[in-house]
Order: sequence, then structure tokens, then C-alpha cells
Amino acid sequence: MRGVFAPLPAFCVMVFLLIVGLLGITQPVFAQSGKDPVISNLRVGQHPDKIRLVLDMSNDLSFTIFQLPDPYRIVLDLPQVSFDLPKTARTRSVGAVGGWRYGLFEPGTSRLVIDAKAPVKVAAAFVLPPSGDHGHRLVLDLAPTDRNAFMVASKASIERRMANRTPRVRPTPAPNPPAVPGDDRRVVAIDPGHGGVDPGAIGVSKVYEKDLVLKVAKTLKAELESRGGYNVVLTRESDVYIQLRERIAIARRAGAEIFISLHADSIDDKDLRGLSVYTLSENASDEEAAALATSENKSDIIAGMDFSTEEPVVTDILIDLAQRRTMNLSTRLANTVVEEMGPRTRLLNRPRRSAGFAVLKAPDVPSVLIELGFLSNTDDEKSLRNAAKQEQLAQGLADSIDRFFVGMQSARR
Repeated sequence: MRGVFAPLPAFCVMVFLLIVGLLGITQPVFAQSGKDPVISNLRVGQHPDKIRLVLDMSNDLSFTIFQLPDPYRIVLDLPQVSFDLPKTARTRSVGAVGGWRYGLFEPGTSRLVIDAKAPVKVAAAFVLPPSGDHGHRLVLDLAPTDRNAFMVASKASIERRMANRTPRVRPTPAPNPPAVPGDDRRVVAIDPGHGGVDPGAIGVSKVYEKDLVLKVAKTLKAELESRGGYNVVLTRESDVYIQLRERIAIARRAGAEIFISLHADSIDDKDLRGLSVYTLSENASDEEAAALATSENKSDIIAGMDFSTEEPVVTDILIDLAQRRTMNLSTRLANTVVEEMGPRTRLLNRPRRSAGFAVLKAPDVPSVLIELGFLSNTDDEKSLRNAAKQEQLAQGLADSIDRFFVGMQSARR
């Protein structure tokens, strides 16, 4: 997803995440009638003393706002809504606002994340009642401020949330389920990257990475299950944001024998195209792989998370991530994918690479990350949007998985 968002500072990829609190700006909650309220437009305008964002809403909705630093972000949370926005509402730079993204953050909560190029303050936030041709409108005014003021406001929001929140009971991760007698199906975890408030890369035709990889993942699931012998688990089956660490946990709870994360890259070089396969290594195979891992690893920051007050993660995730058997099997799986996909689709030059991807750090599940192509390349993007091509990719990946497990059985014999 390089080339979509401004570079962000590195963060600890194995830190359990915390949703931080709010600034106390709240409106009455609308009683929903079974259908999600609709956000029909998002308008952003530069004024002499502020930047004004206006959300056109079907209903009067509650909302909360909090601020996160490094990079500067304003996060607006709403009850679960449907975003039905025109193309004019796509992200762009407006004054101190560098861009925005929106979507489902978790069931029951939708989120708008606003990137700021410099410190800003929430000068006003309110809902206007219907008037004339306009329905309900949520108005958010952002005005310039300095870093100290921004940090004070951010810290206050976190402290307020920590003081008011109900303590969370963190369940112990479930062990891998025991095998069901007579069920010898292979368990495969497919991870469609990004989702919800995190769109991933944005293609030349404005298609979202999150949508394309979900389609390929569902097609691959159907292909594997049609062959028999597979129990396929998707880390997400809809347009919802899933934390990086939770994707690993889903696979481990399901007893996955392999984990395949699907993505589509974007880069400044519009001529670059082709599929590539990555395995985990703390020493990246090249600068491009390192840059890609940094980009993919910031998914949780993109979604508006804060890492400043989280506790250490449980020990079973912090065991040696370079276990020889898991790493060797990951390499074997990656090589198999490259060999199977070569005759079926265009490959990137040197398609086998490695870097420190957070989503590949399950210590006991062989894992690969597959970049299906480049959404920044017109030909790759057009191909990936094609249903027949998605089917072709799914068949090739399914053949790779078949071959991998056959090889494992042979090795055991």
C-alpha cells in the first residue's frame, strides 16, 4: 500500500492494541430501526481561519472525537453507518488536512480518520438540524494550533477515557481446537488485507485494495472447498477492520496449518507490475521489501489506534519468531506459490522476497504474504478487477496449496 499515505513512524508490531477515548463531544443517540443510518456526503472546505468538514447524515447521530499524535490525527467515531459517498468525497489534501479515510472500525462503530500535516485543534463540533434541502449535518471545524496544545488535548482525551472506561477482561486465547474424529481436512487461513476504515492502496481508477483482495479471498475459499479436503477460515468476510494481531489470533484459534495474507501494492513507479510473495525476516531482502513491510505494518495506525498505554502481550506470542521449522515451511510454501503462479500470471522481478511483516509473525503457523499486483499500474489494476482473472488467481493459489500439502506428506513418509 505504498504511495497512498504519508510515511509514518515505525511502531511495535507485537503490541496489543488500545482504543483510546474521547473529548466528550456528544450528541443524542438516534433510535435506529434496523437499517444503518447513511452518510451521503463528506465536504471539506478551506476557510481563512479553519478547515470545515461537513458530513451529510440521514439521522441525528451521536459522535465522539479524539486526537492522536505522531502522526497528527483527528478521529471521529459514529454508531455503525453506511457510507454512500460520491467520488468527490474521496481523500485529498485540503490545507492542513492531508487526507482522510472512513469505514467500519468494528461492529457497531464506524470511523472517520483525518490526517493532519500540522497540529490542529477541534475548534467546533456540532450537528445541524434539517433545514431547507439539507438534512442533518455534522460539522467539524479544525483550526491551527501548536504541538504543545495538541499534545495536551490528546493526553487529556486518553486520561478521560482511561478514567471512565469499564475495565476490559481479556480472554485467554483459545488453544487450537482438537481434531474432530474422522475430519482430516486441512485447515487454511486466508487473510484479506486491510478492511473497513483502512482501505489499503487506492488504484488508478480509485478502486480500493481492501475490496479486491476480499473478492480474491472469497474466490479462493470457494475453490479450495470445492476440491474437498479443506476447512478454510477467512480473517474477515466483510468490509470490516481487523487488527493485525487479531488476524494472527484468528488463524491460531482455528488451528490453521498455513496462513496466506492477500494484498495489492501501490508504488510511485507506475510501470512496475507483477505478483510477488513474501516471507518473514527481520532482515529485509531489499529496500523495496523493507519499505513495503513498513507500509503494511502501519495498518493499525491508519485505522486510528493508539499504542501509548497498552500492556505487554502474552508470552505465547513473544516466543522465538524464527523457529526453524515454521520458517522453513513458510519458505517452501512461498517457493511453491511462485512456481505455480509463474505460468499463470505476470510475476514481479525477483518475486521471492522477505521482510518484517507483522501479520506473518505467528510463531507456529507457516505464513506468506502475497502481493497480487500493483494497483498503481493500469494493466495490473484492470486485470485484478476482472472476475475471470480473480478466478485464475484463486485456482493457481489453490494448486499451490495442494502441492504444498502433498510435499509435506511426502516429507513425512
